[in-house]
Amino acid sequence: MTPYPGRYAATGVFVCFEGGEGGGKSTQSRLLRERLEAAGYTVRLTREPGDTPVGAELRRIVLSPETGELAHKTEVLLYAADKAEHVATVVEPALARGEVVVTDRYVDSTLAYQGAGRALAAEEVEEVARWATDDLRPHLTVVLDLEPQEGLGRFEERDRIEGESLEFHQRVRAAFLELAARDPEHYLVLDARGSIDDIAAQVAARVEPLLASARRQTRPEEPA
Repeated sequence: MTPYPGRYAATGVFVCFEGGEGGGKSTQSRLLRERLEAAGYTVRLTREPGDTPVGAELRRIVLSPETGELAHKTEVLLYAADKAEHVATVVEPALARGEVVVTDRYVDSTLAYQGAGRALAAEEVEEVARWATDDLRPHLTVVLDLEPQEGLGRFEERDRIEGESLEFHQRVRAAFLELAARDPEHYLVLDARGSIDDIAAQVAARVEPLLASARRQTRPEEPA
């Protein structure tokens, strides 16, 4: 895959949670937000797809089983449109304000699901995704790794992507691990079978050194 140089925000902190289905990304995203807010930081918790009005419509299309089959390139472009709107209207403005942005999924999900999962040309998928996001990279990506069989077993009902074959999800998992192995400075891979509290503590320890550029909330002085 052609390497891309990457662009990292000069203000704020950008943290992303990635991984396959059922790994606890939403839970860990929420716990990190709660921990940082308790420490006085301004945090913007977000997700992909769907955390903009445009993204909500795109999320309905790409995840609803009622959508049925989509051409694989169509799927890539729909996810890219969500990312472009998300970065332009949510992520970049929050980082410019010096906030901590915590997102549940980002570019790596497109590379893993639409690239490896759909078996499209990795370089082409990455070019579209990086262009859509102006090549903005998270300061840290946490990959919550879990065997697909176990992760998928945590759902009673599955959306359009979760309902793909086991082989599809195995390719997705391998792609996430490959992305992390190529850039250990900006990735943290954790076993999603660990306890929620242990995982949260490991994430917090890795995020702590990044917080120097994040803005703390202004609080009134305590009375004497």
